[in-house]
Amino acid sequence: MFLFRVTVVAAALLGGLTAPASAQSGVRLLNAPCTADTNAPVPEPKTGRTFLLDYPCDLKAGEPVTFILNLHGGGSSGTWQRRYFPAFDYKDRYRLVVASPYAPIRRWTEDDDAYLQNIVTSIVEQLGARNVRAFWLAGHSQGGATSRRLICTDFFKARIDGFVSLSGGRIGGAPQRDPGAGRPAQANASAPRTPPTAAGSNAAVAPEPTCDFSHIYETGEHEVLGLPTASTVAQKFHCGARVRRDDVVDTQAGHVNDGGSQNPGTRQWGLLARPGKAEVFVYPNCEGGRVVADVRRLDKGHTEGLEPKITEEIVKLIVAAPGGRLQRR
Repeated sequence: MFLFRVTVVAAALLGGLTAPASAQSGVRLLNAPCTADTNAPVPEPKTGRTFLLDYPCDLKAGEPVTFILNLHGGGSSGTWQRRYFPAFDYKDRYRLVVASPYAPIRRWTEDDDAYLQNIVTSIVEQLGARNVRAFWLAGHSQGGATSRRLICTDFFKARIDGFVSLSGGRIGGAPQRDPGAGRPAQANASAPRTPPTAAGSNAAVAPEPTCDFSHIYETGEHEVLGLPTASTVAQKFHCGARVRRDDVVDTQAGHVNDGGSQNPGTRQWGLLARPGKAEVFVYPNCEGGRVVADVRRLDKGHTEGLEPKITEEIVKLIVAAPGGRLQRR
């Protein structure tokens, strides 16, 4: 298990972390402000635990939205994950509701399943199931592995439309992990540490899920030795051959990096957040309009927060995919 020391690189990149009260003109979801206040997270009443919640500030009653449950990795937190994959920056533009929960031991286990289900249930009840256009899981590292474990359980397979794996294991054929991957031992550590396994590629993972959903895989270039050129998920949905889209070029850095692992840092684990370029590969014309895609962020590792334009590109893929599983319940 690794511990992230949060480094906020660009908290004001696209606005502050909390919105002024005057900015909210729509309905109030779960009595929470439309932009999460990290000092006042939303309580989940059945367990007494809390989570962060972001949603459009001008949300209208009965408006269709896309709901994302955004899971942090081992040793991390909901606060860090919210900024690592900052879909909240695009909540108003793409009508997103984003919940970022916390694991109390900083690692997800089956003991957290009821808490996560309760978050989903409470948000869906407030929105109305018919107004949830699509529901996606997103997870970084061990949060991605947890999403993979959960997605075909009875609760989630009846609700979920898609899964974004953020360095959390690729479904449809795993890339080979770089031999230098894992948290680097630090010069100022009190005792030698064995770098933990990041859930990024060919580490031991659960079997391939068998239920149906759209799938987007994102990884840093230096975490893996290369991306597979085919996907069994794409084959399952009779998609076309992989197509490379125009690269996404970011001139701004992401919000966060692992500031506690830079003495020394490694390119496999991740260095400081910085601008960059990302390759985007899609498998077109999938059955039912499903989205199957791979994203490789060049010259990045496991922990640099996603830059704004590649975050938006992933959000575009999410909202372009079909949904409606909750609406059909």
